Amino acid sequence: MAVSARRGAPLTLEEISTTALRLMDEGGVAGLSMRKLAAELDVNPMSLYHHVDNKEALLRVICSTAAQRLELPPDDGSPWQDQLRALAVAYHRNAMEHPALWSHLHDHPEIIQDRDLVLWRTLYRILRLAGVPEPELRRTSDVLHAFVMGFVIAETKGHLPDDPEEVERGFDTAIRLITRGVEGLTGLSPRPPTPPRTSQG
Repeated sequence: MAVSARRGAPLTLEEISTTALRLMDEGGVAGLSMRKLAAELDVNPMSLYHHVDNKEALLRVICSTAAQRLELPPDDGSPWQDQLRALAVAYHRNAMEHPALWSHLHDHPEIIQDRDLVLWRTLYRILRLAGVPEPELRRTSDVLHAFVMGFVIAETKGHLPDDPEEVERGFDTAIRLITRGVEGLTGLSPRPPTPPRTSQG
């Protein structure tokens, strides 16, 4: 097991993933290399291969880790509409914090297709609460994910207005459209509109 002379502690996959995500935030996928990561961790580059096979495997670990760190809504009995909104907001916030990562996910969607990821388990739970039939869960979750991902990519690529408040309003509109769509699918009566989020100073 690799041990950093600076830290005197074993190298862990969590530490590798966290440091790699920071490097990716700073320089994108192109700015991340096994050698640069090893230098940041103060270990021999070969020691990384005890944890990941190559850079592509490393990117998969980073993406899975980021997905696992989403601030997901708890199963607290609140209306499914509120939980779906909270999930979409958490997804959006994470994507804005790590745009290079989510751009990579857009190009390689297979990375987070594992339905055992907590992201999907939470979405499935909310959709079941909304009354979505079991055979429709996969299709519905895929459509919702694509809808939110499309908004995120449009925002990170500069295809939306420069005004942050206008983007916030646009995202709230997207969430309302998603909610209305699920209500239409399940035959539920719409709830009164939820007030838009206000930007934090």
